[in-house]
Amino acid sequence: MTRTSLTAGLVALVSLVAFEYIAVAIAMPVVARDLGGLHLYGLAFSGAMAAAVVGTVLGGRWADLKGPNAPLWTGTVGFIGGLLLAGSATTMEMLIAGRLVQGFGGALVSVALYVVVARVYPEELHPKIFSLFATAWVVPSMVGPAIVGLVVDTLHWRWVFLSVPVLTVIAGVILLRGLAGQPVAGGQAEPAPGLGRKVAWAALTAVGAGLMQYGSDGRLPLLVVGLVVLLVALPRLLPAGTLRAARGLPAVVALRGLTAGAFFAAEVIVPLMLINERGMSPLMAGFALTGGALTWSFASWLQGREVFGKTANLFGGTAALAIGILAMGIVTFDGVPVAFAYPAWIITGFGMGLVYPTLSVLTLELSMPGQQGVNSSALQVGESVFSVVSVAITSALFAGVGQGYWAVYAATLVMALAGLWAAPRFRSNTAASPAVVPM
Repeated sequence: MTRTSLTAGLVALVSLVAFEYIAVAIAMPVVARDLGGLHLYGLAFSGAMAAAVVGTVLGGRWADLKGPNAPLWTGTVGFIGGLLLAGSATTMEMLIAGRLVQGFGGALVSVALYVVVARVYPEELHPKIFSLFATAWVVPSMVGPAIVGLVVDTLHWRWVFLSVPVLTVIAGVILLRGLAGQPVAGGQAEPAPGLGRKVAWAALTAVGAGLMQYGSDGRLPLLVVGLVVLLVALPRLLPAGTLRAARGLPAVVALRGLTAGAFFAAEVIVPLMLINERGMSPLMAGFALTGGALTWSFASWLQGREVFGKTANLFGGTAALAIGILAMGIVTFDGVPVAFAYPAWIITGFGMGLVYPTLSVLTLELSMPGQQGVNSSALQVGESVFSVVSVAITSALFAGVGQGYWAVYAATLVMALAGLWAAPRFRSNTAASPAVVPM
């Protein structure tokens, strides 16, 4: 019963973090207009992303040193406090401050949960737990837009922020009950020098990602400067050899970044292409994304029951991702039936459902005791930054060739094919791959 409560609490927290991420994106145009802060619109997102990168890096090492309880509950308090501050904001600056606190707290929670899984659940249950985590992220993307739209239209945008803390407290109580008596209290790592420098590299990484985000609308100098900053700073936060997909854990982190970057950069353009280029209604275009979300959940369920092996999940999932992106690229041409978009994105979502949780499982499997936190933080930082870079570059390509939808799908297809090359490299000659991160 205790583990049931623990699992329910973990999944509930993941769902709430995911829901708020989606909800804010939907409600922010109304929020910015109401607070007179349209000129600060982008900062509400990039600021939260920057705080999340720092929180992820700090939380990973903190969880290894002191156990996951401290970052978990500190992050939960920060997540709640940030939401309350944003929900009561009277100015855009106050709302952005709340977003910073919320982003930092949510990042601490996310990385601490990985360490809880590593310490509490036996290895054979990891696929099932990460399958639930994946579903907990996907489901809000299906029901979130309707719920948020209803709340904003019938109540007020403030309730998008103010309602979630109540649910977070309930989830926290369930989780606290489930954690009682579990072996998560102490640390399993020796203090490492240079943590301050690592946090500084995380902050610089966030700046680089933010510059790329701002430069994606045609400001090429910002895009280039941001990319240069990332090439210097990001490797300091990832296992050595990640950018060349070295065997073992570096390949796992690289594959997560490549597949997430390819998927999210392609997904951003799907509704725009279907509505503006192929004449679909917003409702019908939304069904395409919903189909992908459903198959993501289904494939995650299959992964959790280990229907296929890890190698098959990574090969088959990455191949499905590439095929789906290629098929969606074909839909951009007028002679192709627009209904072809539905199976295209269903295949893409299925591929992500196989790959995504499998990489989470492998991260813990390839981590030595006391390194689960730092390696999980590397996985999440890599995913986040690769996704920002992919969206920024493809957005610049899209604008540079005159609304070139095909250019976006060509670039994301290249990323997916690179992932297919990296997929078999997760196997290492050693039982566990330590995270060797330059300081």
